[in-house]
Amino acid sequence: MRVSRFFISTQKEAPADADVASQALMLRAGMIRKLAAGLYTYMPLGLRSLRKVESIVREEMNRAGAIELLMPVVQPAELWQETLRWDKYGPELLRIKDRHQRDFVVQPTSEEVITDIARGEINSWRQLPLNFYHIQTKFRDERRPRFGVMRAREFTMKDAYSFDRDYAGAQRSYEAMYQAYQRVFTRLGFAFRAVAADTGQIGGSMSHEFHVIADTGEDAIAYCAESDYAANVELAEALPLLDARAEPAQQLQRTPTPNAAKCEDVAALLGLPLQRTVKSVVMAVDRTDAAGNPAGTEVVLLLVRGDHAVNAVKAAKLPGMTESRMATEDEIVAWFGCKPGYIGPLGTARPMRVVVDRTVARMADFVVGANVEHAHYTGVNWGRDLPEPEVADLREVVAGDPSPDGRGSLQICRGIEVGHVFYLGTKYSEAMDATFLDDSGKAQLLEMGCYGIGISRILGACIEQNHDARGMIWPDAIAPFEVVVCPIGYDRNEAVREAADALLEELLGAGFDAVLDDRGERPGAMFADWELIGVPHRLVVSDRGLKSGTLEYQHRRDSAATALPRDGALATLRARR
Repeated sequence: MRVSRFFISTQKEAPADADVASQALMLRAGMIRKLAAGLYTYMPLGLRSLRKVESIVREEMNRAGAIELLMPVVQPAELWQETLRWDKYGPELLRIKDRHQRDFVVQPTSEEVITDIARGEINSWRQLPLNFYHIQTKFRDERRPRFGVMRAREFTMKDAYSFDRDYAGAQRSYEAMYQAYQRVFTRLGFAFRAVAADTGQIGGSMSHEFHVIADTGEDAIAYCAESDYAANVELAEALPLLDARAEPAQQLQRTPTPNAAKCEDVAALLGLPLQRTVKSVVMAVDRTDAAGNPAGTEVVLLLVRGDHAVNAVKAAKLPGMTESRMATEDEIVAWFGCKPGYIGPLGTARPMRVVVDRTVARMADFVVGANVEHAHYTGVNWGRDLPEPEVADLREVVAGDPSPDGRGSLQICRGIEVGHVFYLGTKYSEAMDATFLDDSGKAQLLEMGCYGIGISRILGACIEQNHDARGMIWPDAIAPFEVVVCPIGYDRNEAVREAADALLEELLGAGFDAVLDDRGERPGAMFADWELIGVPHRLVVSDRGLKSGTLEYQHRRDSAATALPRDGALATLRARR
């Protein structure tokens, strides 16, 4: 490839509205151009990298036995209505009408369509297992698209869907995809972790996210450096921090706490460690009767230690709490007889369900709100002042917590989710009556799994993990070009031009994805462009080097160039790949 026959459009300044480094650098390097909020055109440089990501993903999907097809971007609403996601998915689902006023969606994912295919095409157990995948455009109407291609409204995703005759088969399919994802992200050159995760909108009962480790990641990951344990903070198990509950040593007492509505303020006022206080969080559940009519609101009090936070995902998984929400101030006053800030489980205005975190269940002589403004109870104990509580894992883990596998302590890092695998079970096959005949001729529901990789998101995540002050640093596998030949004086020195042309042909013949910068640019401007673009290997051809029989080689991560014998270039490149 020659730059004169390609298209390079770099910019010196970063756009003012760029949220993260990857967005700014992709725009500056001319890899993408913004069309509207969350909508980007992939320019030639960006498209080259995107296609390379697709190629690696496709190779590993095929290696794992998945079969490629291609499903439409636009899907009929009827399928989404069968699974009830037409109403449940929320405003991110872009709903449209055709000229006949029929409802459609612009797909954010394809569970409904692939299940419709399965129920029409899979008849017998002899056809199983099957795993279909496609690489297709998706659209999610994000309220606030940001971070460039990492949270765009339109994006490219690989989604795969497995079908099995039983749970054991589904687990084998899940493991095959899990291992395929490990290979994909290893080939991409990522520092990544596979973490146990919540199933979210997709549903199912088992889930792992694959995260690229980066400080700008949206997700917090809890991991143990001494073991393989890793989980999204939303799901990471929080073990109790006390071995056992101590015997009561204090009397229950209502203590004035003027203007101390937060646990931190209460602890400071009373001269106690924050760990002696208990935080009250009030959730509300709007109940309905069998006909779907409103049947009142139930309030649930959640208790965590004063230095901890309630994990909303864990709270929603409590029995009867799936549709819970934060209670309003009016609801809190009605149930506790007091405004927020001084509420607690003792002496509530109305009886209610109380659920406490594991650590709180082992506390003694603790402090809670007295349900009276500017007052708290001190010396509170379970069994004496309060009944033995309903106990659950309610809190978010923090750095230093014991690892749930018992092999060390937890650390917290940030990650960018680039892949997700789910075991779905029969969630969609039951809703859409997707069955097969087993070996006894009996109809059985298909066991399903689904597996997604954010193809376009991978580009942004890669840059977040690999950049410096000069620009991007692409791994060889997905760089827009592997090698750039930078001739000094290409437009005015015949010897340099001939040597550069010959070097390009040699590189291409050896299987390198190489480009020759034949624009005749000054060395400083030429080098700056390719450092911004992030091509991993640079070879410089100069008149001085030709006279000494050398080239200058510099890897994008190197701080300085190295002189190489002219015939040593290929060996050096192969060694640095």
